[in-house]
Amino acid sequence: MPLDIFIPYWGDPGYMKETVRSVLAQESHDWKLTVVDDAYPDPAVKEYFDGMDDERITYIRKDRNEGITANYRTCVSLATQDLMTILGCDDVLLPNYVDTILAAHRRFPEAAIIQPGVRIIDEAGTVVTTLADTAKQKLVRPRGSGLQLVSGEAIAANLMHGDWLYWPSLAFRTDKIREVDFREGFPIIQDLALVMDMVYKGDQLLIEPTLCFSYRRHSASASSAKLVDGSRFAGEREYFSLAAGQARELDWKRAERAARLRLTSRAHAATLLPGALLRRNRTAAKALARHIFGL
Repeated sequence: MPLDIFIPYWGDPGYMKETVRSVLAQESHDWKLTVVDDAYPDPAVKEYFDGMDDERITYIRKDRNEGITANYRTCVSLATQDLMTILGCDDVLLPNYVDTILAAHRRFPEAAIIQPGVRIIDEAGTVVTTLADTAKQKLVRPRGSGLQLVSGEAIAANLMHGDWLYWPSLAFRTDKIREVDFREGFPIIQDLALVMDMVYKGDQLLIEPTLCFSYRRHSASASSAKLVDGSRFAGEREYFSLAAGQARELDWKRAERAARLRLTSRAHAATLLPGALLRRNRTAAKALARHIFGL
């Protein structure tokens, strides 16, 4: 059973080629790769894939740019295997990724989501340690060693305290991810929203700590830019309010409380407030203060 790997593509061609090379370098050959090009304005991308002679690789180019949410939906609709991954077009699989995911699925076929071990790399591919990632992995992520199968209110409350998952590294049971949809209106936090919708309907998450994925953090990403001006947090507040309502319907009081408190999200905003004040950016400072103090 091959792993369906999808790359919803829009971005730097150099990073994308590195991502593709990391798929080709897998120790396991049990994979299929589909690249869905969201009409990126560079004809060399199509030429790159036209020059490939590997029946496991499919390249699809859209006629017009539809945006990341629509491209995620396209990837899910194209899946033909039991298990799929929506890989970032700048992230890097370590050689054991496919083996790790398929072995975890064989051992825990009931798991709808698999989170493998992840390391962080920067723009140059250097392994780095960040305060935010360290806090999430050491303080927020469920404690324990070895494989852990988690579900229900406990993991819902945990993820509401802080999203420690790495979306591009996740593997999904195709039948389970198709039972939900990507929510409109949350372009920065839509990954957490989809996972939470799966958790709220009873799906299980498997934590597989084996290191097999490099997640790239960019200082100039879209989410980073929105952090600087504080606009991201307006969307986060709206989402956490929605998630609290979902928990209330299930009578998951701990999860509802965690969603309303959004402690990690508030703490994140608090780290950015001094910089906004120093830059005398009143708009950003006001937006950050509102998120921190619930104003």
